[in-house]
Parts: sequence; C-alpha cells; structure tokens
Amino acid sequence: MDPAALVGLILLFCIIIGIVSSVPIAIVIGVASFLAAVPILGPEQAALVSAQRIFTGINSFPLLAIPLFVLAGVIMNNGGIASRLVDAAKVLTGRAPASLAQTNVVANTMFGAVSGAAVAAAAAVGSVMNNRMVKEGYDRPFAAAVNIASAPAGMLIPPSNTFIVYSLVSSTSIAALFMAGAIPGVMWALACMVVVYLYSRRQPGRLRSEDRISFSDGLRVIGRAVPSLLMIVVVVGGILGGFFTATESAAIAVVYCLVLSACYRSIKVGDLPDILINAGRTTAIVMLLVGVSTSLSFTMAYARIPDLISETVLGLTDSRVLILILMMLVLILVGTFMDPTPAILIFVPIFLPIATEFGIDPVHFGAMVVMNLSLGVITPPVGNVLFVGSRLANLRIEPVITKLWPFLFAIVAMLFLVVFIPQLSLWLPTALGLL
Repeated sequence: MDPAALVGLILLFCIIIGIVSSVPIAIVIGVASFLAAVPILGPEQAALVSAQRIFTGINSFPLLAIPLFVLAGVIMNNGGIASRLVDAAKVLTGRAPASLAQTNVVANTMFGAVSGAAVAAAAAVGSVMNNRMVKEGYDRPFAAAVNIASAPAGMLIPPSNTFIVYSLVSSTSIAALFMAGAIPGVMWALACMVVVYLYSRRQPGRLRSEDRISFSDGLRVIGRAVPSLLMIVVVVGGILGGFFTATESAAIAVVYCLVLSACYRSIKVGDLPDILINAGRTTAIVMLLVGVSTSLSFTMAYARIPDLISETVLGLTDSRVLILILMMLVLILVGTFMDPTPAILIFVPIFLPIATEFGIDPVHFGAMVVMNLSLGVITPPVGNVLFVGSRLANLRIEPVITKLWPFLFAIVAMLFLVVFIPQLSLWLPTALGLL
C-alpha cells in the first residue's frame, strides 16, 4: 500500500476511535502521530522522532507569549476587571432594545480583547450577567446563548493567542495578523448584536431597561474601565511601534494586570499560588496540543500527505471561489471536534500553499482561518465555550443550542464576507504599514 494512504488510514482510524471514545484530543493526536509513523520509520525510530518533534514544537521563544497571555487573562479574571467592563458596556448600550443582552455582547468583546481568551470571557462575564438577564425577563437558554456566541470575538481582536500560533506556522508578521483580526472581531460582535435586536423586536417593550444613568455617572463608570482597556493600547501599540516583541508584550501585560489588580485591591498575595496553578493548567493543555500537533504535522509531511491533498484539490477545480468555499467548509467541520490550536498546526501547512497558489495573502488567509475555527469553540461536540456557558447557566447544552442557531448563521454570514472581501482584514494592517 502507498505510504501516504496507509498513514492517512491510520490517522483517520485513530481520530474516529478517539472522538467516539471521548479521549482527550491531545492524547488522540499524540497516539495517532506515533502509530502513523511506525509503518514508515519503525517503532523505535517513530518513538524517537515523535518525542523530538514534540519538544521542538514547544521550544520556541515566540510561543512563550501564549502562557504569559494566559496568565494575564487569569489575573484579569480574578482581579475585578470583568465587573468594571460590564458596567462600562451597560453605559455604552444605554436604553437600546434588549440593552442587557447587548451589554453582554459588548462586555464579552471588551473582556475577550484584553484577555485574548474566549473561555475566560464567557466565564467572567457570564457569571455577572446570566442571573441579571433572567431577572429582567430573558429566557435563560437565550441568556446563555448570548454569552456563548459573543465570547469568541476576543479571539480575533488583538492580542490573540490563536494568531500567535498561526504566525509560527505561516512565518507571518504577528503585528500584521493582530491588526487583520480587529475588523473581523468587531463584525463578529455586530452579528451577535443584530440577532439580539431581532430577538427584542419579537418581544416589544419587555426587554427595554428602565435604568437611567446620568451623563456624569456614565463618564465615571467608563473612566473606571479605561485602565483595563488601556492594556490593549499598551500591548498592541508597543508591538506596532517596534518597542517590544509579542513575547515581551505578553510579559508587560502580566505586570500591567498585576499592578492594576493591586490598585483595585482585588487580588491578595495569598491568591497568587492559585492564579499561577490555574494558568499553568491551561498552559499545559495548550503546549501539549502544540507539541503533539507538531509531531503529527511532521508525520504527514514525511508521508507527503499535504502535497497529495494540495494536488487533488487543485485538480478538482481552478475556481478560486470554489477552492475558498471548500477550505472553509472543511475547517468548519474540523473546528467542531478539534481545538483551534491543533487545527491550525495541522491544516494550515496543507491549505496555505493552496491559498497562495490562488494569490490569497497569508495575512488575509490567517484572519479567515482563525475566524472559522473560532466557531468551533461554541459548537458541539467539543466546544469548550459552549460547555462553560451552559454550565454557568445551570443548563444542558440541548436547549442552549436551540437558541444558538441564529447567532451561528449570522456569524457564518460575517465569515463569508471576510473570506470574499479581503480588505476587511487587510485594510488596517496595510494602512499601518505592516504589509
């Protein structure tokens, strides 16, 4: 049997068995990459090469930015920042229809932007907003769906750990990728706000907040949130200005969050061990995924699977539109059962050469891929934001998914706008001289 076909069958079999058996995806990928390497390298060489590739995959200075941004996010989650952002979002949404739901969307976008983590945003904002929304007359599954659907917007708005991983795979500028995700991230939030508005139209008068905030109080509330939002300016501005690298900016973000939390008196010295442990657990999961995905990518490249897939796809059609649609559909499917990090490490080396063959800018392609895979964190069977948001609302995922469908359709519509209008992702990095 052809080595590529044999490796492909082994990988497919292992992944299917692992998913059906509910084995953690990192274990599935690690075992699959080793077993697939055995027929072409032998058991001893396969074990040695797999171990080497796992170590090589995580032995990267730019990758150090991820655990530091994770730590910054955990500090924010424990530092009283979420409540300040929720209050500021409430002022910004004012007395709009379904203003509390709109507040959830805006707060998730702001918190996700400063933390770069969708799960952290869903947990922090959802814990504040869920019960408040239910008391104001919202259906509990809908309240959970609003929180879940809007949380991933922060995965696109800089700084973003997912873009850092894409940068390592594609050798693309991190600064350009950060800026490329800003407009798609705002579009994600706007899609959620449109769905909320349409929902409010079906219940006229019920969901309009009666809270009145004076102009002076509004300024005071927004002023309390400004120091938290300034972290984005410090981190992204420093990278764009060439003052420090993405990794150095992550370290600065940690110090900034610690100082801010100390000023708020929301974190005590005794809280730091638990914060470090929580950040370490999350980092361990991400780094294990990066390591085993690097091993799998090497095995696939050794068997020439990416080349064969590229040749097959290019042989099917010469239509740029059809190729883009095909890649997006594959990534949407992949995202439903694989986290963004391993999906990028495995599929970007396959799809990026095809994209560049059709003249697609790697930065534009990165925005497409990250936005696409961000959908996976809110869809079953392994959407971690979906499960966290449902658990916070004390609901099973079935009733939440029913309310989530309109948001998914709206976000997918925005995704295809980003796919077929390159300037939505390229305008900002071009205007800033990054391309």
